[in-house]
Amino acid sequence: MWRRRRGAGPGGGAEQLRERRREREAALRKARREQQLVSKRLLREDEAENGRDGAGDAAEAAVEPAPQGEVRAGRSRLRRALQSKETQQQFVRLDGAVRTLVGLFTCSRPDVQLEAARCLHELSHSSDAAVAEACVPVTSYLLTYLSGHSELCLYTLGNLVVESKVVRKKLLPQGIIPVLASCIQSPHEAVLEGLGYVLSQLLQAKEAPTEIIPLVLDSVLPQHMLRLVCSGLKFGTGAAVEFAWCLHYIVCCHTPNVELMSLGAVPALTSLLCDIASEISQSDSEGLELLICPVVRCLGNLLAEETGHEAQPQDERLLVALFIIMECCLQQHPFIVPESLWLLNNLTADEPFFCSALLSMDLLPALLQLLPHSQTVSVLVLTVLCNIAEKGPAYCQQLHQQDALPVLLHVLMVPNPEVVGQCLELLHLLFLHWPQVAVDFVRQGGHQMLEQHQNTPELQERVRALLDMALQPLGASVFSSPSAASSTFSQMT
Repeated sequence: MWRRRRGAGPGGGAEQLRERRREREAALRKARREQQLVSKRLLREDEAENGRDGAGDAAEAAVEPAPQGEVRAGRSRLRRALQSKETQQQFVRLDGAVRTLVGLFTCSRPDVQLEAARCLHELSHSSDAAVAEACVPVTSYLLTYLSGHSELCLYTLGNLVVESKVVRKKLLPQGIIPVLASCIQSPHEAVLEGLGYVLSQLLQAKEAPTEIIPLVLDSVLPQHMLRLVCSGLKFGTGAAVEFAWCLHYIVCCHTPNVELMSLGAVPALTSLLCDIASEISQSDSEGLELLICPVVRCLGNLLAEETGHEAQPQDERLLVALFIIMECCLQQHPFIVPESLWLLNNLTADEPFFCSALLSMDLLPALLQLLPHSQTVSVLVLTVLCNIAEKGPAYCQQLHQQDALPVLLHVLMVPNPEVVGQCLELLHLLFLHWPQVAVDFVRQGGHQMLEQHQNTPELQERVRALLDMALQPLGASVFSSPSAASSTFSQMT
């Protein structure tokens, strides 16, 4: 809360704002870490399209020698039966059933192996951890067959590690990370996408920070993941999306990310976002939003780290790219807007470079136009504006000259305490550093709008403090200290 005592210099108020911002951002980062994308995927042939319904199986059985045809039809029927949750549970409880399936999976006949692999894949899709744990005997064979870059084996492994810590504990000593590291150099897009799926599931496990991520970082996986993410626009976005999420999970769970920093992750992802902005503004870009989201999150969280500040890019193109992406995605993919604003917040939080660039490149109107979009977007836009205003008098003067005040007066009419509260923080900074804002605020009836919020419990104290600042004579104003102003000016870059 602001202190309502006169004579307080700008340093105390600004420090309180910074502390509140740090607490809020820590909470938001925690929420992002907890919103994990654990899922299961199913590779299942469309039997109608491929002419492989029950009649097709019967026809195949008729042209083959009777025993072989019956066995093949039986395997096909088993695979379809295992699509049922009840059948899955019954199957793993049958004595020797899984062992028999493993035997078929490891036999010398490719057609039998494939059908057994499909049955195992159906079992892996179960949401019952007991079913996944019953498949533990097959994990070593799944890893062995990955030397042939089997897409089916990858998705089966990915499904198994989602459900069971027992399976993950078994796979780590069996060498799943080295096996994945060997597969990541495959030239096949489908294999790489499946590999990214397995890895993303592993990296979201509760034990990932201590047991999995260190193994990944000690392998060649990070450099290849970064390469595949940054080449996604040229060679297909499927694998790039998967590995972008992998990088994001590593960044969220492993701090500081010295390894990723040393690989040049920040400049590489910055360049990628610039390329995406160019692509998204020139052509049909459906699907690019799937890549934008994890890339923006990864870059934003890297820059949020203490070590990230040292590697912060001084590149105006990144700022332009974010605004292009927000403009292009606003209608069709609105979830991208708060993601981009989160990155913009981290860019402007401590470094004056992007604050100055945003104002000098006339991007403020585009930022202000986002305010009515949603509550989340409004709060983030106001937070970015606070970051700018916090830099001192010259920045507040430019915000005032570029007509931010009329927009803020409209925001005060919004019946949302969180949005209004963030607006009050911004007005406090503007009044503190550039007194003319307070004069114009009162002249335009802003104090009357403030009074409407005096009965809102979470806003009362800040409203009273802001009214005191706005209505007191300018000669006695706490924010008119020339020494404080000159001190802030001298720190500008």
